[in-house]
Amino acid sequence: MVKYIAKRILQFIPVFLGVTLILFIMQNVVPGDPIKLIAGERKLDPQVELNLRATHGFIETDADGKIIYDENGDTIDTPLWKRYVVYLTNLLQGDLGTSYQRGTEVTAIIVQKYPYTVQLALVAIVIEAIVGIGAGIISAIKRYSFWDILVTLVTSLLVAMPAFWFGMLLQLIFGIWLKDLTGGAIALPISGVAGPISKYPAWTYYILPACTLAAVSTAYTARIMRSQLLDVMNQDYIRTAKAKGLSKGAIIRKHALKNALIPVVTYVGMDFGAMLAGAILTETVFSWPGIGRETYIAITQRDWPIVMGTVTVIVCVVMIINLIVDVSYAFLDPRIRLGSSKNEG
Repeated sequence: MVKYIAKRILQFIPVFLGVTLILFIMQNVVPGDPIKLIAGERKLDPQVELNLRATHGFIETDADGKIIYDENGDTIDTPLWKRYVVYLTNLLQGDLGTSYQRGTEVTAIIVQKYPYTVQLALVAIVIEAIVGIGAGIISAIKRYSFWDILVTLVTSLLVAMPAFWFGMLLQLIFGIWLKDLTGGAIALPISGVAGPISKYPAWTYYILPACTLAAVSTAYTARIMRSQLLDVMNQDYIRTAKAKGLSKGAIIRKHALKNALIPVVTYVGMDFGAMLAGAILTETVFSWPGIGRETYIAITQRDWPIVMGTVTVIVCVVMIINLIVDVSYAFLDPRIRLGSSKNEG
């Protein structure tokens, strides 16, 4: 197991380097000058623009930070590979750079915004686990019944709906129509988080964005749970339990459910990693002040330090969560540990 974990950690290195390298290349491919965008519609003073380019490493400077000019009196652009090496060097020291637009350290922005993403992901994963697993069990137990058909229909609809469209539909129904129907007595907040003068309880702000974030994943969880439970119910040891006279409920609780949950737990765990990565569409639709919305805003403003910083954090979080899921999967299913031991031997 230790050797397996060490191999997986070593695999993180090329993935991490590949992602950061692609992002650096994109900086030169995507249209828009991030330095000129700082001033918006105003025109930057030429000297101010040069100083900004020097500060952010776009042009060469000497050891004292003074701009270096060539023999023609022109500035010298810093090669992409050199900027990349500088970024990696700073990253190893915990420095994610400084925002072009705000002049704030990216680390401080992530520390401020990421807790909102974590909170939303926790609520969404609870909804996914409870509703998805519960619906899948009901659908499998009552196969071909009304409840099975209902679960299949609802999951098909959720899978087909784009997340941003489903989010806006919830906003329309529960934030506008319901409010108009009840004369404002009943409604749910459709954007942002609770503040000092919020008229809704703080927990209500999580309902619509969490449901939107969990919708598609809940549908897949229900489908996986149903198919796995039906497959387990046809195994020989389940037939033996039935022959011993055990009730259907006891068979499902004590024998079938544990084995059927293994792939479901794996999927939910990996999906939690994706949620922690920041749901850009969901957070943007609901103006949720998390890392996903922050990434979207940074992309539109070509604020590459924030994009690089948030994506770097996202990649690290996803890789760590996937490693935890793989290790837990090996503990849940002894056959995986046995198989790995044989292969190593």
